[in-house]
Amino acid sequence: MGKGGGCFPSKNRPPPVVESDPDSAQNPVDNDDDDSVPIETVNPIVEIRKLRIFIVFYSTYGHVESLARYIKKGVEEIDGVEGVLFRVPETLSPDALSAMKVPAKSDDIPEISAEELVEADGLLFGFPTRYGSMSAQMKAFFDSTGGLWKEQKLAGVPAGFFVSTGTQGGGQETTAWTAITQLAHHGMIYVPIGYTFGAGMFKMESVRGGSPYGAGVFSGDGSREPSERELELAQHQGKYMAMMVKRFQPNTRNG
Repeated sequence: MGKGGGCFPSKNRPPPVVESDPDSAQNPVDNDDDDSVPIETVNPIVEIRKLRIFIVFYSTYGHVESLARYIKKGVEEIDGVEGVLFRVPETLSPDALSAMKVPAKSDDIPEISAEELVEADGLLFGFPTRYGSMSAQMKAFFDSTGGLWKEQKLAGVPAGFFVSTGTQGGGQETTAWTAITQLAHHGMIYVPIGYTFGAGMFKMESVRGGSPYGAGVFSGDGSREPSERELELAQHQGKYMAMMVKRFQPNTRNG
């Protein structure tokens, strides 16, 4: 043979094709002496991850936290969706909190960092009002999301708000709608509840927080507890948001 002859097929020639015998394919040989063990085909188990709605809030005296816990209940009424509670970092000093008689935070809810927001399929932000807009703690948290904004990591994520105010004219609507600018710059999709709560949105026999922008509570001087109607509205918002997040899937956000 010449150099390399018979070792490798020519690059200019297609490799030989071996044709199978059609009769042998149609009439396989029955081998009675075959001692092989039949292999059972096992379908792989595919774990389906639940969609996650992060309920991110700041609460001074516990009113917003109460709404957040009921929102989580509502979220988890929808199959395949779970609610995850987070606090934003405190900005006041321990001395200031003590002077304001702010109760200690519960240990079962962790603080969140801005970078963790990208893990959510939906976001609900809760905060008390400060002169008709969000509290400084929540604003400081949004200010820390510049890196996410730069790369539009949250674009396309459904998001909404729930609030607390001291009085009926204290900002049940303005506290939410002045926060919409945060979502707009991130490219998030604002999801208000509208009047989907039905007749509960029109009842006038008692004081009730909340609006088409989202759930709400009146805190008064801090001693008033959320009413049953306010908690029901919060639970409804959670359920409604979970339904919307499922509708928005598959998620097409950047990153």
